[in-house]
Amino acid sequence: MRVEQTLRPGQRGTRRFVDRYGDRLVCVRYRADTERQRRVTTVELVVDDRAWRPRPDTVVGVRVVWGEADVARRVKRAGGTWDGQRKVWRLRAGAVRRLGLLERMVRLEGHQIQRQSLDLVTGHQM
Repeated sequence: MRVEQTLRPGQRGTRRFVDRYGDRLVCVRYRADTERQRRVTTVELVVDDRAWRPRPDTVVGVRVVWGEADVARRVKRAGGTWDGQRKVWRLRAGAVRRLGLLERMVRLEGHQIQRQSLDLVTGHQM
């Protein structure tokens, strides 16, 4: 089946699904089944939402804003290394937990960080 259209909640053509599934609705897809000559509508739903708790040996990113030298020193002493490309310190999750920096932890996936980035000068979210 070929995807003809993908719609986000609130777009035209999603109202009845938003009414039915509410905040759990991620998207509605209209697909074409050329063999059976049918149009199929599918929905993507959130079925589980829980806090991300990496294993202690997982390497994660730690955000440290410019000027927080004491925090950077603590991270470095715990074995952290600077990742200039992603602009985060890389450190094992267990060490982040021991340092009490869980709110600064970000998941490293490929070349992107899975949390809003911070302005390194002001510390505000961008």
